Amino acid sequence: MPEKIYEKEIQSDPELLPELEEFILEIAKKYNIHDEKLNGLALSFSEAASNSVVHGNKLDKTKKVKITIHVNDKKMTITIKDEGKGFNLQAVPDPTRPENILKDNGRGIHIMRSFLTDLHYNFTPSGTETILEMLLS
Repeated sequence: MPEKIYEKEIQSDPELLPELEEFILEIAKKYNIHDEKLNGLALSFSEAASNSVVHGNKLDKTKKVKITIHVNDKKMTITIKDEGKGFNLQAVPDPTRPENILKDNGRGIHIMRSFLTDLHYNFTPSGTETILEMLLS
């Protein structure tokens, strides 16, 4: 199967997040991703998209979040780009360490990593890209 590309862009309005979730679920269902993987993908995508709107763009409705999805025979790669300044990934606490168990931050990244094949970030002058990868089989 040749690679397919899907794109969508929204304003940084949390009320638009369900629209993005629907978008990703419709695409994932086209590729017959089984329920367990689909649930993990949906949770990871929702977390990343919410982070882009809330933390990246600071709920500034003049800023955009752009979603680009690449799908081929083997994997789905989702890039979520915001217009934020980024963050220090090394400063995010590991929620599995005893001293961080009660802290709220750091859990989202940990949860996403548990469901995805790969999760990484590109920090660019024009914003932060969160890249989620999941093998289809």
